[in-house]
Amino acid sequence: MRTFLACTSQESDISWLQGALSEMGHVLRVGQRLDALFALIEATGATLVFVGMDRNNMSSQCALIESLLEAKPLLAVVVIGDGFDNELVIAAMRAGAKDFITAGLRSSEVSGLVRRITDRLPALPVRREQGRLILLVGNQPDADAALVAAHLALRMQRPDQRTLLVDLGVPTAESLDVLGLEPSFVFSDAVRNLRRIDRSLIDSAFVAHDSGLRVLPAGPGDGRLEHYSSSELFLLTATLRQNFEHVVMNLIGQPDSEMLRNFVAQADRVCWYVDPSVSCCRRNLELLSQWRVDGVKLEHAQLLVDRYYTSVAPAAKALARTFEMPLLAALPASAELRLRARNQRGTFFQLAPRDALTRAVGELVTALAPAAATKRPGGWLRRLAGGWS
Repeated sequence: MRTFLACTSQESDISWLQGALSEMGHVLRVGQRLDALFALIEATGATLVFVGMDRNNMSSQCALIESLLEAKPLLAVVVIGDGFDNELVIAAMRAGAKDFITAGLRSSEVSGLVRRITDRLPALPVRREQGRLILLVGNQPDADAALVAAHLALRMQRPDQRTLLVDLGVPTAESLDVLGLEPSFVFSDAVRNLRRIDRSLIDSAFVAHDSGLRVLPAGPGDGRLEHYSSSELFLLTATLRQNFEHVVMNLIGQPDSEMLRNFVAQADRVCWYVDPSVSCCRRNLELLSQWRVDGVKLEHAQLLVDRYYTSVAPAAKALARTFEMPLLAALPASAELRLRARNQRGTFFQLAPRDALTRAVGELVTALAPAAATKRPGGWLRRLAGGWS
């Protein structure tokens, strides 16, 4: 799916473009800083940038277009503005814009124009391979989501399959209690140090579990995703994926926002996390319905039912039909094992390797990341390795 960059201050422009181009890709809002724009073009492989233009800022906006095209001559720029203002249109075309459109233009005309422009552009070099991004998304805060996410990440972690757990779920940083870790570097630190993140900083600053798993939790004041810009989060995610084979991200309980939707658009797999309770399902169905109305692409999303009892309705398959989403897995409740894992800070794999929940987590990893689920050493070899993987 393509990514289109939109350099505009108008919220209405973003929602209009996203609706018009929902069948072709997703729209990422960006600022006017050239270094950030160039970084996003590299990270996303974007070939088309929309630039908002108005009379008050026409000179700086034309200079932005000229600078973009001077550095990236294969890029296409489409300007959004008042199509009845001839001076604005002429200035945009002189700056090098491919076309000029008026905000609110019919979706079919916008998508047709974008398709014609992008089809004529030469192919860009293939971007550096990125690790898999796996999200846990759900509309209701749930501490058990961090427990599940931590065990998924632990199972994926191997010397040749470097794995990162990013815990932005609600309650905050619950995975730290699960794993018994004390971080000194949190998500907001990563955003502030975005330009400096490389393998060396990750190895020295990101907290590590005994298994080798790295964890990047939310800090006490990190909170909601809307505290950050879409471009910052996109660049950070792209950087992390270049340094890990798997990035597991817990976003459970995060309210709906442009940033959350952008994470979903970036992801390889989306686990829509619910428990079988009526209240939880109702809240999640409300969010899911709104996303579908807004054209959010969810072909890569599957339903993950947690704390499931086979003897209590509704059945997992019935829930999948209600959500109109493929069933990924139904994880058994195994309440005693969950409590022991939390209180003893041990893993399912250590405490009860034959428990139904432990087996279900292993099967879930196989479904989400087959490369991380190849046969592992068993018996005494596993015990020598610490039993974490």
